[in-house]
Amino acid sequence: MVRYAACTAARIGEVSGVRAGDIDRRTWTWECCRQTTPGPGGLIDKGTKGKRRRSVPLIPEIRPMVSARLDAVGHNPMARLFTGPRGGRITTAILRDATHWDEVVVRLGYEHLRRHDLRHTGLTWMADAGIPVHVLREIAGHGAITTTQRYLHPDRRSIHLAGAALSRYLTEGRQEPVGPKLVPETAPVRHLRLVR
Repeated sequence: MVRYAACTAARIGEVSGVRAGDIDRRTWTWECCRQTTPGPGGLIDKGTKGKRRRSVPLIPEIRPMVSARLDAVGHNPMARLFTGPRGGRITTAILRDATHWDEVVVRLGYEHLRRHDLRHTGLTWMADAGIPVHVLREIAGHGAITTTQRYLHPDRRSIHLAGAALSRYLTEGRQEPVGPKLVPETAPVRHLRLVR
């Protein structure tokens, strides 16, 4: 479930709400349409936080795990892809306890890491892979692109690569030195063409 959450940039409640029928093995997409949340009388399934369905790509790195889970639940499209240790719905607290999250992140040196940070990680990976932010917004199910931008956290490597890319852009194929240039005294004549 942790790998699925990071590779799909989904909320824990959305991953808990995945049903076998939501996965299309032909296109390797997940139709994210529900989440598990606390409600009156216990955990309930309801629509996603953004109240809209969205298609999320399932990358090759998690397809074998997803296939194994789909095979395990059989032909029941309503079967949950992921269940808790006792077969029930998963919450972030159940995920914390089942994975020994607090101990693991301390051992790894990331004691500040929260379960929701898997969503930030997934979106940052996608952005680093070159996926445009307007597509990330759709995958994340955000209403505003500014919300998606708050989820992106470039690391030092990404910043270094950005500097290298800018340097290549400025120097590649140039015959003359980089820097300010004198503007010609006479501007080139431009002709307008009317298109009907």
